[in-house]
Amino acid sequence: MFNKLTISALAICFSMPALAQDASGDAAAGEKEFNKCKACHSVVSDAGEEIVKGGKVGPNLYGLAGRKAGSVDGFGYSDSIVAAGEAGLNWDEEHFVVYVQDATKFLREYLDDPKAKGKMVFKLRGEEEAANVWAYLASVGPQS
Repeated sequence: MFNKLTISALAICFSMPALAQDASGDAAAGEKEFNKCKACHSVVSDAGEEIVKGGKVGPNLYGLAGRKAGSVDGFGYSDSIVAAGEAGLNWDEEHFVVYVQDATKFLREYLDDPKAKGKMVFKLRGEEEAANVWAYLASVGPQS
């Protein structure tokens, strides 16, 4: 017979994949919007499955949800994005949506440093497009 602790633990485990997919955007629209991003970014699983063949100018975006900013091994991030990660920035929809609309502005505000600078110069046009890309990345991530 299951006790309350076991049932609670199972409920948490089974809800984890749903948390990754709990995004406000439209994943199908985000997949189309991601075509703009793949000039610089790829999406390659930890097992090496190429979900989106893309450029290597930006880091691999597989598993972005919940990942510490500036933490993909071997990628040459700006000092500012590394500092943001060290200051506690873990990617979630709220931060991602603001970041991809203007990376340098986001970093200057997040770090309270007027000299902070990101390497990403591309900007998504709006909140909806950014939320859609987030939903797409969450849908193809490790918990999808």
